[in-house]
Amino acid sequence: MSALQGKTAIVTGGGGGIGRGISLALGKEGASVAVVDLDAATAEATVAQVVDSGGKAFALACDIRDSAAVDAAVAAVVDRFGTVDILVNNAMAARTHVPLEEVTDEDLELAFRTGPFASVYFMRACFPHLKGGGRVVNLRSGSEIQGLPGYGSYVPAKAAVGGLTRTAAREWGAHGITVNAVCPFALSPAAQAHFEARPEDLASALSNLSIKRTGDPEADIGRAVAFLVGPDADFITGCTLMIDGGGSFLG
Repeated sequence: MSALQGKTAIVTGGGGGIGRGISLALGKEGASVAVVDLDAATAEATVAQVVDSGGKAFALACDIRDSAAVDAAVAAVVDRFGTVDILVNNAMAARTHVPLEEVTDEDLELAFRTGPFASVYFMRACFPHLKGGGRVVNLRSGSEIQGLPGYGSYVPAKAAVGGLTRTAAREWGAHGITVNAVCPFALSPAAQAHFEARPEDLASALSNLSIKRTGDPEADIGRAVAFLVGPDADFITGCTLMIDGGGSFLG
């Protein structure tokens, strides 16, 4: 039997890139996957791939900046599958490569609303269903650890996700819920477009890695998340797993 057979997972930002890879990995382990994305078409495309690989999934369009929309999305998942066992807060949007002095109020609003705020919205809505063995995985970033220039809205928003992860792990362990984070390095569609326009940036990024390749969204990132939400990680909580080929060391 697959490790996640009978479990229900929500993956935000599941319409492409790392979110799609995570959705595929969880689906192949037997989980029923609710693919949440602002773009319904990309969510449906991920669902088709999960189903083609033998899994179960359905798509939900949701603006994760809206707490009421998040509550409705979680209610729809519970109505469809009966509960929520796994939550992966992957989605986030931000304007990057902007000098700090040029960061706008709108930049901050976007990064924080889609990052830590949305993560809290989903965690809060899923909490009653996660009690007694649920799993949460939040997405952090190596750019947060390194303090990359030009990421003045993105880095502090990701740092807030790290703080949220630690606090939730402390509070929710008593309820049987583990809360962890991952820092991935893989090419999302946005990153792919950026590196195609600026290949020198990809060369620079790879030069800083111990394992000099980009991560695969499913085989590298998705499989690691599948471990964290599976039975073999039952005693792991409050940790951040670096899945970036040695690009960042969190010690």
